Amino acid sequence: MGDTPYSQAQANLFDALIDGMNAEPLAFVVHVGDITSGRGPCDDGWLEARKRQFSRIRHAFVLLPGDNEWTDCHRSGFDPLERLAKWRLLFCVDAALPAFRRQPGGYCEHVRWEAGGALFVGLNVPGSNNNLGRTPDMDAEHGDRMQRVFAWLDEAEALARGRSGLVVLMQANPFQRPRGRNDGYAALRGRLQRLAQAFPGKVLLVHGDTHTFRDDEPLPGLRRIEVFGSPHVRWLRASGSGGGFRVEPAGLP
Repeated sequence: MGDTPYSQAQANLFDALIDGMNAEPLAFVVHVGDITSGRGPCDDGWLEARKRQFSRIRHAFVLLPGDNEWTDCHRSGFDPLERLAKWRLLFCVDAALPAFRRQPGGYCEHVRWEAGGALFVGLNVPGSNNNLGRTPDMDAEHGDRMQRVFAWLDEAEALARGRSGLVVLMQANPFQRPRGRNDGYAALRGRLQRLAQAFPGKVLLVHGDTHTFRDDEPLPGLRRIEVFGSPHVRWLRASGSGGGFRVEPAGLP
């Protein structure tokens, strides 16, 4: 799931979503980011309320950062890097999953774990052009972070050999191309393409950002799942099926 809740009304619906997931025999739950709207709230109170809400999930839970809770918080007067530091303080909590690891060196939001013979890798790749093209400071942040993203993917590629699949999770839709500025996802698309070539038919990309459920193949050999987003408060159920994944919408539309 991802891109929800964006308002208090959606947060109220999210409680019902959690109740529904808690009634299911799930191995784990992942939220790919954006736990507020592009205009906030970005304040501590909202983030802390979401942490309390997520604590109701009885399954192992992994949360990734989106753009709305740090990159876009400049729109409401916050410093994006300070908000990312707050996010890390609140949400970099280890999940009870096999071989769960966080990337060392200050990027605790980059994670990986194992399940069902596959390797799962979570990344901090947000929307809003991956934080590129707004200010020189943010461009520097983008460059430093993407070095760590690619290093984490390099490790994942080595670990994924001999496994049934590699699942890469992030908030951004990397197939969105900005107009009139440098493309913050170009290098990442190239890296995903090389992964798909190395593991044809075994790489699954899961993202949010553009709020449209998709199950397609944007690059040869790369399957892509996009989760629902606001105004929909829904989740997707994935299950292992013949070496791949069966994905189906769950919860009420």
